[in-house]
Amino acid sequence: MDERQVEHLSGHGVAEIFPGGAAALTRRLAEAERSRTPLRVKLGIDPTRPDLHLGHTVVLRKLREFQDLGHTAILLIGGFTAQIGDPTGKSEARPRLRAAEVDEYAKTYLDQARLILDFNKLEVRDNTEWLSGLDLASIIQMLASTSVAQMLAKEDFGQRYEAGTAIYLHEFLYPLMQGYDSVALDADVELGGTDQRFNLLMGRNLQELSGKKPQLALTVPLLVGLDGVKKMSKSLDNYVGVTEDPLTMYSKLEKTPDALVETYFELLTDLSVSALPTNPRERQKRLALAVTGWLHSPEQALRAQEAAAAMVTGSGGTGADLEAVPEFSLAEIAFPVRLANLLKAAGLCPSVSEGMRQIKNGAVRLNQERITDPNRGFIGAEELAGAVLQVGKKHFRRLVPG
Repeated sequence: MDERQVEHLSGHGVAEIFPGGAAALTRRLAEAERSRTPLRVKLGIDPTRPDLHLGHTVVLRKLREFQDLGHTAILLIGGFTAQIGDPTGKSEARPRLRAAEVDEYAKTYLDQARLILDFNKLEVRDNTEWLSGLDLASIIQMLASTSVAQMLAKEDFGQRYEAGTAIYLHEFLYPLMQGYDSVALDADVELGGTDQRFNLLMGRNLQELSGKKPQLALTVPLLVGLDGVKKMSKSLDNYVGVTEDPLTMYSKLEKTPDALVETYFELLTDLSVSALPTNPRERQKRLALAVTGWLHSPEQALRAQEAAAAMVTGSGGTGADLEAVPEFSLAEIAFPVRLANLLKAAGLCPSVSEGMRQIKNGAVRLNQERITDPNRGFIGAEELAGAVLQVGKKHFRRLVPG
């Protein structure tokens, strides 16, 4: 067994492996090699939102690494646990989802995960298979494995208890059921973010109680969002979606804060930081090209780079440059229309009020001309056909006839 494999899987020290560190994984890999039995490596995802962003890809890339080394990769859809809601990182109980919502989100998760994982060598499971059939005796046995004090040792529960915020009994079931997944799947290694340590250790505990060999846990850092402060999240609008068009993706990544660039290279690419340009601006461009090229294609990434330069500098934005700009059909709106309503319809702003705010702040341009009148409107599509509508330096739409 090549020890370089372990160094690669640990991300040269970026990932944490417990208990036992890299030495424990080395032993587990050596045992698998001797017995010619690949490790069963599990990653569980709860489909509580319809889209994946770059933060999700960090751990998906790790699962792909195990895949490429010949191990059995298991992508576990938390069809049952998503209806409970992971309390990790939450100051109050999550709203419970309906089964139909979870099923819908799971489909989009799987479609997007295909960008990263080899589905020809992937075991996809749903924990509804075993959790929905658990009887009361089995649930009581699970509950008896953990004390209330242990549950309150989980940071989120402890903080809520100290603050007097309600903790509901079904929330205590979440880490237990997530741990039971490892029993059902005979997992040798479980992957997760650093915030999942408590849940991953619960899997080890339940495997031991079931007489099975306890899994190792491997955690990867949470990706900080483009704001440079909080973890990447769609709700905080500091994210890059994995299915965003090449120009939007490139434009967002090109503005990655300097303090995050090396971390993004480490977690999102296979490029060596030591081989990167020293100029901070060139590093940002290299990062944007690498990630956009990975999730789209190198050719699309280059076209996006050219289009972004043209849109920002006002140096043209015609021909090949414009091909990279995502389109919006003017047939989708009724005329006359206010600019703020058009921004919302085109997906450039989440609401009309936000569109008004962006206009007043001078962030909106039409064919590079800044528009600051919040009451600006358009009578017909002929005024807009072929124009490029822009919000800030990252969001563009080419307006096309119906």
